[in-house]
Amino acid sequence: MDVRVSPLGSPARSSAFLAPEAVRRVGLVLLETDLTSERDFARLTHGSGVAVYANRVAFSNPVSAESLSALEERLARAATALVPEAPFDVIHFGCTSASAVIGDAGVEAAVRAAKPGARVINPMVAADAALSALDVTRISILTPYVPDIARPVAERFAALGYAVDGVTCWAIEDDRDMARIKPDVLVREAIAATAREAEALFISCTAVPAAEVVALIESEIDRPVVTSNQAAAWMALRLCGVDHDVPGGGRLFSRPLAGDVQRGSA
Repeated sequence: MDVRVSPLGSPARSSAFLAPEAVRRVGLVLLETDLTSERDFARLTHGSGVAVYANRVAFSNPVSAESLSALEERLARAATALVPEAPFDVIHFGCTSASAVIGDAGVEAAVRAAKPGARVINPMVAADAALSALDVTRISILTPYVPDIARPVAERFAALGYAVDGVTCWAIEDDRDMARIKPDVLVREAIAATAREAEALFISCTAVPAAEVVALIESEIDRPVVTSNQAAAWMALRLCGVDHDVPGGGRLFSRPLAGDVQRGSA
């Protein structure tokens, strides 16, 4: 059997190939135990024209300050393994509690060491941008964490200038269990966790499948709901120049990213 070879020319110069930067790319650095983030990003970015790639970073439960802090030294290696040498628009470190414990500067330094050309975001940065886009200054917080992990998340929002009207936590120590919470339970708990004075509810943790029920919770509490994965997907899309709404994504997806965030460092 004859095999015909049709030369396309050099990938570096031929018009037969897309330029490396022609496709907008988002990279996810996720905990190896995460069962939720990829599913949420797949739904929230579907049809956007943005390509999403994920890699995992080693993590050992239970969720504690020590196990979260240990992630910092592993981030650069995990980010490096995200399609080596391919350009990325945005790299998202998908762990809310670790971002609060490590801090934005630590997360950004580790990821930029591997992908210097990408914007670096994490759920705390994305949630702040989301709440700002929604003109919210008073929030209630719902987390699956033990109190010692819920506290740094709440303190981070307070340090950013938000009034925190109540913090609710479930004291779950394994993020694989956090991913198994039923939708009706999430809605019930979200309603109970929202203080009367709060302008919005933030549901913390990339493991919790809350992005799936954002619209339903909003209809019950009549206020915006921001979740870790929803906010990160929204911010990543906006940084890639995608401004369309997402059915079921909540009120957030009707809002643009603030101009100063768009231009400045994430």
